Amino acid sequence: MNWLNDNVNLLTLIGAAVIIILTVGVAGKYIKQMKTDKSTGELSEDNWDGIGEFKNPLPMGWSLAFLGTIVWALWYIFFGYPVASFSQIGQYNEEVSNYTKRFESKWANPDKETLMGMGEGVFLVKCAPCHGITGDGMNGKAEDLTSWGNEEHIVKTVLEGSKGEDYPLGEMPAGMLDKAGATAVAAYIIQDLTKTGNSKHPELVKQGKALFATCAACHGSDGKGNSGSAPSLANYGKAQFVVDVLNHGMDGPIGKMPKFNDGRLTDIQKTAVGTYVNSLSEE
Repeated sequence: MNWLNDNVNLLTLIGAAVIIILTVGVAGKYIKQMKTDKSTGELSEDNWDGIGEFKNPLPMGWSLAFLGTIVWALWYIFFGYPVASFSQIGQYNEEVSNYTKRFESKWANPDKETLMGMGEGVFLVKCAPCHGITGDGMNGKAEDLTSWGNEEHIVKTVLEGSKGEDYPLGEMPAGMLDKAGATAVAAYIIQDLTKTGNSKHPELVKQGKALFATCAACHGSDGKGNSGSAPSLANYGKAQFVVDVLNHGMDGPIGKMPKFNDGRLTDIQKTAVGTYVNSLSEE
């Protein structure tokens, strides 16, 4: 941006130029007077060690410069930066907001290839420092994302619980079902509830549906999370499930994953990350 297009910057430069011109002019005038003028006029009553002070009026140039400075200060305070609430942070936030709108508009309908490329880029910057560049959790330091979206991960979650997701109904405790029951519920969720694929244990789907009553108290009979009171299991294995986790955060072995609902990622970027993370379990 051309800094001369900023009216405040332009006026500041004009003001600085005027001050310099006045300073040079007034200084030159009085230097000349010091060489040629003789001391004349009425002295004041007070003196210091025999040195008196003439009762001369204020120099016109000094007076105008002083009044001009006051006018400039009042304009600057009430019409310039402070009261007008200008700040570099505010300007930066506005520029980021405008860029985000252009970004969202440009990628409003991305295909899967675009989502994968975008998701991988965001993942490597935002997620890989904890989860590793392959998403394997770096030997247990963070959640292993290569198992997300499959039955084994559901079994693991049912057995170990889920912590740190900020939902109204709170955290999911561990051990709500034994391993056999968790395996049956996982089969039902994958095959009937999310319809993301065929279960590895189709013979357990019916049993899992009956046991799902334990989960329905929070997640709802349809698994959609009771209007946001708990995670929607109907999205499990889909990009939206990862988006929900990004928006709510989660506790992990090395600390709490922050919520990404603060604008640091756009909705399209979060969907892209979800698409990419789901691909890790397919490899």
